[in-house]
Amino acid sequence: MPGTTAFPDPSHLSRRGALGMGLTAAAALALPAQAASAASPAAVPGGERLAASGVQVRRRAGAPKLPKLAAKAWLVADGDSGEVLAAYGAHRALPPASTLKMLFAATVLPAFPHDLKHRVTAADLAGIPAGSSLVGIQAGTTYTVHQLWQGVFLRSGNDAVHVLASMYGGVAKTVAAMQARAADLRAGDTHVVSPDGFDHPGQLSSAYDLTLFARAGLKNADFRGYCGTKAAAFPAGGGKSFQIQNTDRLLTGQGVAAYDGLIGVKNGYTSHAGNTFTGAATRGGRTLLVTVMHPAPGYEAVYRETAALLDWGFAAGGAVRPVGELVTPLSEQPKAAASPATGSRGTRGAPPASPPVAHDEGWALGGSATVAALAGGSLLALRRRARPSGRRRRG
Repeated sequence: MPGTTAFPDPSHLSRRGALGMGLTAAAALALPAQAASAASPAAVPGGERLAASGVQVRRRAGAPKLPKLAAKAWLVADGDSGEVLAAYGAHRALPPASTLKMLFAATVLPAFPHDLKHRVTAADLAGIPAGSSLVGIQAGTTYTVHQLWQGVFLRSGNDAVHVLASMYGGVAKTVAAMQARAADLRAGDTHVVSPDGFDHPGQLSSAYDLTLFARAGLKNADFRGYCGTKAAAFPAGGGKSFQIQNTDRLLTGQGVAAYDGLIGVKNGYTSHAGNTFTGAATRGGRTLLVTVMHPAPGYEAVYRETAALLDWGFAAGGAVRPVGELVTPLSEQPKAAASPATGSRGTRGAPPASPPVAHDEGWALGGSATVAALAGGSLLALRRRARPSGRRRRG
């Protein structure tokens, strides 16, 4: 959080150096959690079933079947109770693309008042990765914080992210604060390297962690309002403006049918990550959260699979038993609650480990072996070198 970690003045660092500091800080904060998870299957956030291979679902008689999906990882959870209704590869560490902006917003959004004005400088815009999605911020133009956040949520603008990060104290401080926020949310699969979610070696998250970020963010009325805004006027300089539209296609209905009851929250794309999306919707007094990562190629696939999982979750109702839970953040637990080193099942406790029941799917592999493999994969990802590629587009 602001002011909690001391760093050298970011103005004295190159942007590359700042990103390097961010990677070091991210690794230092994330690795102890990985080690704790590998030590005991009871420490798997949300319950050990979420680290098992295969589709995880506990259907009662008459429960609807899950749709056929191509995504590398996905998760369906009840946004109110936190119960995970079904999942596949929930803790698989994958590039998150712009869905990582949910963590950025959950971290930085409370830091500035809406009406605060900031005149953008060239330094604020330095180091934005080539091929980034941009909202069109211009150096020398003054914007309100409200307008900058509209640029982040609606257009997924990396220029808006970097301006806000500069205001927050620089890239390195922002990255460290995001990693600290992830640790509070007990999102141990997440390694933050840059605040915008662009492709950087070691920048990883998971369907489980992204769902935690969405749930935490939606508790903030401003976060909820921004991610549900379809369009807004954005300054063009000289007293002029232009319209920007939300890139969440389930919200706007562009390319796919708009989803009835959709709240938000955030989509993302890079050439390396593919498409990612976390969506939330409310129907009949129930709110569901769905995260889909890396489905089949094509911009619409991630939205169609999200809509199919939302439909399934609303139809399933009480016909499925939870396979895990979204854990309670450390900052929201009673003081006597267990530390992440001794347990991570939240105040309600994850479903007890038991032999599979009728209609269970995918109880093939779990426990410490799977967790260790996940942790090892994340560590290898941190060490891997950047792969040369062309321009990468994000949205």
